[in-house]
Order: sequence, then structure tokens, then C-alpha cells
Amino acid sequence: MAQAAPAGPVEPDAAEAPKPAASQPSASPAGLQKFLQNQGWIGPPAEGETAAPAGEQRGWLSGVRDGAGAMVRRAMGFLGVPYVRGGNNGEDGFDCSGFTRYVFEHSLGLVLPRRADEQARSDSLLTIDRADLKPGDLVFFNTMKRTFSHVGIYLGDGKFIHAPRAGAVVRVEDMRDAYWSRRFTGARRATQPAS
Repeated sequence: MAQAAPAGPVEPDAAEAPKPAASQPSASPAGLQKFLQNQGWIGPPAEGETAAPAGEQRGWLSGVRDGAGAMVRRAMGFLGVPYVRGGNNGEDGFDCSGFTRYVFEHSLGLVLPRRADEQARSDSLLTIDRADLKPGDLVFFNTMKRTFSHVGIYLGDGKFIHAPRAGAVVRVEDMRDAYWSRRFTGARRATQPAS
């Protein structure tokens, strides 16, 4: 007997399920920087160098500027927010496309279509090769046996942030994990920088 398709992205098999981030950052810029260091995504300040000022990140985020940097910081601020089907705000929860739509609108002023597949086909986004990914790009996956059925925001160093599925929370995962690597279907970048 055929089963109905799940309401959200297909949950990975337990053996290959991506692991969530070990801990969540505090809301402060210093807390976010400490979280990123604890995860190994940025290094500590060099000897004789002070910690980056509030709101500035180092390491793999050092190349992120202006709109993309604001987008990444805003997205990271939602770590731990629950997945809610049809959700489109941090108070009630997000689904994958509601999350990306909210972050793009509130950091770049760019209103994306509501669904992941519509976002992938948006005229306001440029198609990007996987090798050319930069922080702030949208990354798409086939998690429901259809192209562009799931979306997240690329952070750098192979990591992306997304609202994965019912019962989960907004979290960072590695695109190089077998589950996500096999399901990657494309990437897009905003063609207009934030004003």
C-alpha cells in the first residue's frame, strides 16, 4: 500500500541523520561569536589581538560584508526556533521557505516567493554553482522526491542553516554530510545588494 507523502521534508534515516549543533548561541553578538568558535567555524583571536567588536565575526565569516553579513547574523539569531509547517516568523516558528523568506526580507529587503520551488525559480535570484557558494546564498535540496523541495541559507565552510522538519528546530548542518550531499539540487544568490 502506498503511503502519503510527509508534510515536511523527509526525515533522514537514523543511520545517516545529520547531527544538530551541539549547543545554541546566546542572543548577544559575543554569545554568537563564542558559539561559532565552539563549533569550530571560526578561530579564537590571534595572540595579542582582542576579540572582534560586537557584531563582527572572524574566520570564515570575515569575508562576509554588508547585506550577506547581516543576513547570516539574522539567520543565526533564529537557531533553536521550532519548525512549524507554514510558519513564517520567529515567534510562532518557521518552515524551510518561511525561514529563508523572512531572513531575506528583513535583512536585504528582498521579498521572496513563499514556496521553496518558487524561490528557486525567482527572477530576483541568480543561479550559482556549488563551487561558487558564498555566505548568504540559498541552497536547495530534494527531500521529498522533487527538485527544490527544501531550502536553507549557506553560511560558509560547507555549512548551512535551515528549518529542517516537523519536530526539529532551526539548526546548522553540513552540506557535505551524505544525506545532504546526495540531495543538493542547486543554489541561488540575490542579484541586488541591500541598499
